[in-house]
Amino acid sequence: MGSLRSLFLRHVAQTSEAPMMFEPVSASGSYIYDQQGKSYIDLIGGISVCAVGHSHPRVVDAVKAQAEKYMHLMVYGEFIEAPQVLLAKALHTHLPPSLDSIYFVSSGNEAIDGAMKLAKRITGRTKICCFQKAYHGSGHAALSMMGDEFFKAPFRPLLPGIRTLRANLTEDFQYIDSDTAAVVVETVRGESGAQIWDEGFLFRLKQHCLQNGVLVISDEIQCGMGRSGTMFAFEQEGFVPDILCLSKAFGGGMPLGAFISSRERMQLLTREPYLGHITTFGGHPVSCAAALASLQVLEEEDILLRVRHKEALFRKCLVHPKISGISGRGLMLAVHLPDFETVQKVIQYGLQHGFITDWFLFESSAIRIAPALNIPDELIEKACALMLESLG
Repeated sequence: MGSLRSLFLRHVAQTSEAPMMFEPVSASGSYIYDQQGKSYIDLIGGISVCAVGHSHPRVVDAVKAQAEKYMHLMVYGEFIEAPQVLLAKALHTHLPPSLDSIYFVSSGNEAIDGAMKLAKRITGRTKICCFQKAYHGSGHAALSMMGDEFFKAPFRPLLPGIRTLRANLTEDFQYIDSDTAAVVVETVRGESGAQIWDEGFLFRLKQHCLQNGVLVISDEIQCGMGRSGTMFAFEQEGFVPDILCLSKAFGGGMPLGAFISSRERMQLLTREPYLGHITTFGGHPVSCAAALASLQVLEEEDILLRVRHKEALFRKCLVHPKISGISGRGLMLAVHLPDFETVQKVIQYGLQHGFITDWFLFESSAIRIAPALNIPDELIEKACALMLESLG
């Protein structure tokens, strides 16, 4: 039998020709540990997944307890399973009244797919609008809305009826018309380098959609669950989406997603046809138990109250001639550097000296900052010092 490294290269499908080849053996809080016991400050949290840190004791206990009761029982939507029901009830306390029905899925990609189907079912229309440099997942439906032709071209033909709009340009609202079922929008534009919309743009978008009977699907797969400093980023933008998509941190480290709308609208998936949307593992009991525990940690440890403070600390510490700016909100940040080569230098330096970061699909000259929301201040300062060393 070969080494784990050789077996990885032989049997596990890679998504790039140069994988990082980092071999973790454990993780706790904001640290990941390798096979030599060396610790690394995790600045990406599994790409915005680990909101309360790695292996939070309450989340681990919830997973163990639920696994001992039961795991998978029945295709979604037939059995009354307590982990689903209790999570839905707890999540609804943070949502507007119009978002009171939660359809659980297994991933963000599935959430987007379900939301698109629901929008078409509600409106009877087929056209979907999205934005340049958007990322909503890699499945066929989500890929059709990928805001970059480089990633789409090899897989065409994709879904018809997709119109791509330019960010922050209200003149493109003309393409949101009576044939449009929905506009899908990242409340914070993640893979563009954690970009915030121009002030008032999303509010004006929602008003235009209301006037034309068009739904707004808010993709908060990456920016939701407190990452922006509020439970949901749309709270800071002055609008309420018609359909909300969640995943990543929502599952507390376990695979889980959801698309959320009103009960009246969601009921449309039960008829004409019945079983309008089904998924085998959506709302898996163990994932829902982990998600509920993670949500309770966010609530009871007042973690969200310090997210903006931690953002300010990153901004204060990361000052260097090679840093042209920091975009984003809360603990969803992009540190902008001169070029991709510099980004790779920082990433490799981190692997050698004890921190982990990453880059963005559509902003190759920026590094990603998306740690656990409860990362200690002293680790922020230490990681920033190491990052500045890598630039010096």
